Amino acid sequence: MCYLSPRTTVTLLPGLYKALRERGIKGVRVPFPGVGPLKPSLSIACPKYLDGRWLGAGESPLPRVIIPAMQVGKLPPDLLHRLLSSSPPADPRVLIGPGIGEDAAVISMSDDRVLVAKTDPVTFASDEIGWYSVHVNANDIAATGAEPRWFLATLLVPENMPEPEIENAFRQISDSCKDIGVSLIGGHTEITYDLNRPIVMGAMLGEAHPDDLTPTSGARVGDAILLTKAIAIEGSAVLARESASALRAADVPVDAIENARAFLYNPGISVLQDARVARAAGKIHAMHDPTEGGLITGLREIGWAANAGIRLDLDAVPVLPETQAFCQALGLDPLGLLSSGALVITLDPKHAPAVTTSLERACIPVTRIGEVTPQQEDFVMVTPEGEREMPDFPIDELARFLSSQ
Repeated sequence: MCYLSPRTTVTLLPGLYKALRERGIKGVRVPFPGVGPLKPSLSIACPKYLDGRWLGAGESPLPRVIIPAMQVGKLPPDLLHRLLSSSPPADPRVLIGPGIGEDAAVISMSDDRVLVAKTDPVTFASDEIGWYSVHVNANDIAATGAEPRWFLATLLVPENMPEPEIENAFRQISDSCKDIGVSLIGGHTEITYDLNRPIVMGAMLGEAHPDDLTPTSGARVGDAILLTKAIAIEGSAVLARESASALRAADVPVDAIENARAFLYNPGISVLQDARVARAAGKIHAMHDPTEGGLITGLREIGWAANAGIRLDLDAVPVLPETQAFCQALGLDPLGLLSSGALVITLDPKHAPAVTTSLERACIPVTRIGEVTPQQEDFVMVTPEGEREMPDFPIDELARFLSSQ
C-alpha cells in the first residue's frame, strides 16, 4: 500500500496523475521493499494506490510500498552525504567545501587570507528573528576560526504581516550587524504566498589567516573537549518566547519562563567572543557550534567530520536550571535541544588549562566534557550507571515539541 501525504511527491503511473493532482500531490520516486537505498541514477515508480485503494485495472501486480515521511529538521546524515558527494567543488581554491558537520566553506584568496562563507535560515522563531539570523550565522563563521565581516539577508514575510513588524525585523538585522562590526551588504525582501511565519535566510562572509582555521574536521584523537556556557540555551529561549502558555500549563514557574526569555542575551546565543578568546589563548584544533539536534548531534558531527569517536562525560555537561525545568515539564531531553550559545572546542589537553583560564577571566563559563577517541570506539556516553552509546536525535527536541502542538 502506498501512503501519500500533501508533502509527498511521487513518480506517477498512467491513470494516477489526475487523482493525485486533485489532492495537491505532485509527484517522489521511491524504492520497493528490499530494493535498498536509491542511487542517484535509479528510480522506481510508486504503484497506483491512493488511500489504500488500487486505481489500476484488476489486482495490483506490484508489492506494497510505504513512503517514509521526512521529519522536520536536518536531513538524515546518509542522505545529506549522498547529496553533497554528488557535487564536489571544481575550483581548487575551495579549501573546505560542503561536508557533514562543517560550519562554513573556506575559499583561498591569497597566501595569507581566506574567505569564509556561511548561510543559515531562521525558521523556529518569529520573535527577534532578525537578531537571530545575524548571530547564528556569525557563530558559524567564528567557529571556523574567522572574523565575520559582511552579511546578506533574504527576508520572506507572510501576506498578512503588518508593515511595522517588517520594519522591526529589518531593524534587528541592521542593528545586530552594527553591534558585531559586520556590514550589511545586500539581500532580498519578499512578501511570500502561503507562508504562516516570517523566515530570514542569512549569508555571512568572514575572513581569516589560513593558520587560524578551526574546522570541525580538525579534531584529533586524544583532544580534550571543552564546552562554553551551557547546553540548550537557544532552545530554552525559544520555548520561553514561543510556547510560554504550554510551559505555564505544565506548572513551570513564571519567573523561570521570564528568566529564559532573556537567554538570547544572557548567557546569550552568540559564541563570537567565546571563539575569539579561545583562539587567542592557545592552539585550537576544532570548534563547532551545536545547533539543531543539540549537543549530541554537534558531537556526532565532530566525529563524522574528523573520522573519530567521542567519549562524553554526562555528569560534566552543564544544564541551566530553567532548561532542566522546561525539559522535565514538557518531556524533552536537553541533550537534543537547540544549543546555539554553547561552543564546543577540541584541543591538545596540555593547552586546555590556558584556554580555560582565559575564558573564565572573560567571564565565559567553560567545562571539560569529554575527549576525542579513535573512530572504532564510536560515540560513547559515560553515565553513573556505566558506559552506553550516545542517543540519536534525528529531529531536534524543539522541532519535535512544536510539531506536536
